[in-house]
Amino acid sequence: MDWNPPDEWDRHRQFLQDLPGTLPERPRALLVISGHWEEPAFTMQTNPAPPLLFDYGGFPPQTYELTWPAPGDPALAERVHDLIRAAGLPAAKDAERGFDHGVFVPLKVAFPEADIPCVQLSVASDLDPGRHIALGQALAPLRDEGVLILGSGNTYHNMGVMMRSLRCGPRGDIVGGAFDAWLTEAMTCPDPEDRNRRLTHWSDAPGGRDAHPREEHLIPLHVVAGAAGDDIGRKTLEDHVLGAIESAFRFG
Repeated sequence: MDWNPPDEWDRHRQFLQDLPGTLPERPRALLVISGHWEEPAFTMQTNPAPPLLFDYGGFPPQTYELTWPAPGDPALAERVHDLIRAAGLPAAKDAERGFDHGVFVPLKVAFPEADIPCVQLSVASDLDPGRHIALGQALAPLRDEGVLILGSGNTYHNMGVMMRSLRCGPRGDIVGGAFDAWLTEAMTCPDPEDRNRRLTHWSDAPGGRDAHPREEHLIPLHVVAGAAGDDIGRKTLEDHVLGAIESAFRFG
C-alpha cells in the first residue's frame, strides 16, 4: 500500500522479518491469539487447511489477493482445547475458521514460506483481563513443546485518533506515550505476580482508555504474559506509526 510517509511501516516490517532469526530454535508450530476473533468461550481453530479471511474493507485490490497457505494443526488444537478445559476455563472448537488478518498479515512477513503449522485461538468476548492471563497460564506447557505463542494486536488502538492522523498527514505529535511508558514498566517488571496484577488493572493506567477505548487489541498481550511464567519481559520494538506509539514485548 502507498503511505505518507512511504517508510511508515518499515520498522514494523523489519521487526517481523528479523523475528525468526532471534528465536532459539525453529518452532514446530505457531499458536496465535488475535484481537480480531472473539467468542463466548476460548475457541480453537481446528481447520487443517485454513483459508484467509479478508476481514477488512475499503483497501486496494491487491490486499485481497494475498496468499499465506500455512497448514493448520488439528492435533495442536486438541492439545490447546484440553489444556484450557483442564484449567476450568470454557473451551470450544471451530472447524471452519480461517486465518484473519491479525494472523496472516504479520506472519506473511515473519514466516513467508508458510511452512510451519499454525493454529489461531480466539479471545473471550468478555475481554476479562484476569481470565486471559489465566488462559496464558494454562497454555504455558506448550512453550516446552516447541510451540511459539504469539499475541497479535496493538499496544495503541484508538482508531479514531489514528485515522485522523492518516487523513491529516504527519503532524509531529505522537500520542500514547503515557500508556506505553506504563505498559513497558508493567511488562518488564521483575516480579511476575506484580506484572499480572498491573495488567489486570490496565484500564486504570495513565492514558489506558485513550489507548484502548475497547481492549480487544490489548488482551492478547495478557495471554502471552500469563504464559510467560517467571520470565521477565523485554521490549523488542518501539515504533511511531499513524501518530501513535506501538510497541512489542517478548518473553524467553
